[in-house]
Amino acid sequence: MYEVVNSGQLLKARRWMPMVSRAVVMLGLTSLFTDISSEMVATILPLYLLFDLHLSPAAFGVIDGLYQGAAALVRIFGGVAADRSRRHKEVAVIGYALSAVARLGLLVVGNVWTLLAGVVMVDRLGKGIRTAPRDALISFNTPKEELGTAFGVHRALDTAGAMIGPVVAFGLLTIAPGAYDAVFVISLCAALIGLGFLTLFVQNPPQAALGLGGADRHALSWSAAAQLLRVRGMAPLLLAGTVLSLATISDGFLYVTMQRRVEFAARFFPLLYVATAAVFMLLAVPAGRLADRIGRARVFIGGYALLLVVYVSLLVPWTGPLPVIVDLILLGAYYAATDGVLMALASAIVPPEQRAAGMALLTTGTSLARLAGSILFGVLWTWQGVGVAVALSLAGLSAAILVGSVALRRRGEEADDRATS
Repeated sequence: MYEVVNSGQLLKARRWMPMVSRAVVMLGLTSLFTDISSEMVATILPLYLLFDLHLSPAAFGVIDGLYQGAAALVRIFGGVAADRSRRHKEVAVIGYALSAVARLGLLVVGNVWTLLAGVVMVDRLGKGIRTAPRDALISFNTPKEELGTAFGVHRALDTAGAMIGPVVAFGLLTIAPGAYDAVFVISLCAALIGLGFLTLFVQNPPQAALGLGGADRHALSWSAAAQLLRVRGMAPLLLAGTVLSLATISDGFLYVTMQRRVEFAARFFPLLYVATAAVFMLLAVPAGRLADRIGRARVFIGGYALLLVVYVSLLVPWTGPLPVIVDLILLGAYYAATDGVLMALASAIVPPEQRAAGMALLTTGTSLARLAGSILFGVLWTWQGVGVAVALSLAGLSAAILVGSVALRRRGEEADDRATS
């Protein structure tokens, strides 16, 4: 039976450990095993494409950009479909199932990089379909004042998978170099376990629990989703998220830059993902709780300020492993302060009947911006070198932080106006 969250009970029960609903934990376990599956594959792609297939940075930028932004093609579809049908779980199941099917594709295409890119595209489309319905389910199972904490708990479990996946891939390839089939088989098993948690242990919220009636069930449409920009605070939030994502260097490029600076063995490349994920996992819940207490917009912008420090360090001629260690810590802290916090910001302003579509609109904007940013960075690297590309990204992120700060301040003013009206 669906578990309705009682805000008063949660606030009384909370001590040092955050209290979240059973559904949030189950969704976190779904994401944990799915991320084990996806990150086992994702972390070996830059190494494989750049070092084994010797693709140019521009070509890798296109593939990496597709990996970052392909999900944007169907995010709105997934969100609107979930809101119209009120079957958020079922839409999420379709997305997770697509990613599992993609693991089977990896076993078939072998080392043909063009076919591999197509399979990765299917995986990303699955991610695009499932993300908004899943985040909507998290918000439905959480009182408004605890959204940052709930998303922090989910992101901590999600990131635990992102940490375990690369470790498993590293161990397998260390024991049996070139044994990519073994990586793909284990990846498939993990994806199926994650799908099982969602299918068996998560239920759709009853409309009565959300204060929704049945009369407007068919009122939602694509045009209605577009009208979400008229919701107070949504347009500034979308602007902030998009411009900041456009100026963000993808992890693949960041790690390749670090590897070239320190010149460590390429087989250790997946461990960079592990280190970042470990920091993200440890800080996700504290960052979410901090956001609930001092303001989510402040924590969100603060996360990008940490990323700015990483960019600066990439331009300084340091030697030795210490700068890389510091950069990985800052990068994990950046993710903890921005990923779940952005969804908490959206959850607080989007009405329940359009919650999934609103989240999909926001993540579509940020994903497309990351796609464009990754392609642009790859072109700049090929054209003028990595130093110029990083320097221009640094300037762009500085400007984006300023724009984002002004936009989120405007969003806060609109929220205050709504509260007093």
